[in-house]
Parts: sequence; C-alpha cells; structure tokens
Amino acid sequence: MDTKTLQQSYERRASRRWKDRLRRWLSPPAPLVMNPREPRDFPLGRWNLYLGGAGRTVSGYVNLDLFPMAGVDVAADAHALPFRSGLFTRIECDAVLEHVRDADQAMREISRVLAPGGYAHVVTPFCHPFHAYPEDHRRFTIDGLRCLGSGCGLTPVAEGWRTGPTATMLVFALEYAKILAPGRLGRAAAHFFLGWLLFPLRYLDLVLHRSPRAGRIGNHCYVWFRKNE
Repeated sequence: MDTKTLQQSYERRASRRWKDRLRRWLSPPAPLVMNPREPRDFPLGRWNLYLGGAGRTVSGYVNLDLFPMAGVDVAADAHALPFRSGLFTRIECDAVLEHVRDADQAMREISRVLAPGGYAHVVTPFCHPFHAYPEDHRRFTIDGLRCLGSGCGLTPVAEGWRTGPTATMLVFALEYAKILAPGRLGRAAAHFFLGWLLFPLRYLDLVLHRSPRAGRIGNHCYVWFRKNE
C-alpha cells in the first residue's frame, strides 16, 4: 500500500462528507472484542509515546507514525526514533512491529527512548491476515515478544491475548469471502453482509479468553515490559 492510498484511507475515517459518514455508519462492527483483563493502569508520565497511531486521537501521548497524516504529531521511522534517550515514561507500540523490516532494531529504539523504570506496551498480531502498511513482514507469539524485549534490557511484567480465537476465525472468514467475491463491488458487498451477520459471534471471546488454549489461534497478543533501572 502506497502513501497516497494510506492518506486517503485515514482522511475518509475523519471526513465529514455525507458519503464518507454514510459509509462509516453502514460499516459492520469490528469482528473482535478486546480482552477486558488486559492491564491498562501502568503509570503515565510527563512525556509518553504512541507508535502507530495515525488516524486516532491519543490523548496524553506524542503520536508518531511513518507518514504525516491525520492525528500524527511526528512522522518518523521506528528504526530511528528522533528523540533523546530516556525521554518517555510509557510507550505504546500498537500493531507496528509486524510492519518494520528490522523488529530487533525497532525494539532497541523503544528501549533507548524509554526512561529507566518506564513501561512499554507492545501489541502484535499472531493469527491475522496480511495487511500492508506499507509492508507486512511477520507475526509474533508471546514467547517471541518476550525474547525480543529481553534482549534490549526490558523485563516482561504482564502478558496475554488482546483479541482471541473467535476474532481469528471471523477475520479469516471475511477475507476468504472477499477472495471469492467478484470485483471491488462484490468484495464490498461480501464484507457488508457477512460482517453484519457474523459480528455477534465476537462476544464468544469474552469466555474463550479464560481458556489456556485460546492462544493456539489467538488473534493479537500483548506484553507489558518494564525498563531495568
């Protein structure tokens, strides 16, 4: 996906044109539900960093993404963050590491700009369809994330699954239907009708998140890291 296409996509999310508002109103709900047990209460500081927040409002954070577009405070590459070392008390890295070419280098940069005693929240897909931004390189398990952080002076303090096995089944069902559908209009129709039909199933994950086997086909995983003093 090129920069122009990405910018157009984010502009449509915030656009107040009637066609875009109608499209958003008619779009089916997301085929996933967040794990209510995922921790959210690690402390914020004066300076906090959000990686990958284009098109969102992330109050209390410096919002960094690859391209200058809606909601982005700083456009930069995660391989070389343009900040001094130890600046941020908390860092959110939300569905970014699958897109970078060198995840180890990106993680070293996260550790470098994180203050000693600060926290980094890293979320990545495991069982999830291909999605370019502008490229898509890899998937992660919790074990993989843990190893990635431990090599950079980061200690895992909490881990789990943000979105579960039902989300995995639904996103793949939608993508499969769009492969079978003819043309752009057919793909849009498949997403619309199947999305509205299937989305109530997503609430099964509120139960399945409690199963120790849910991670075998989990959708997105997370690890909270603390930087060593």
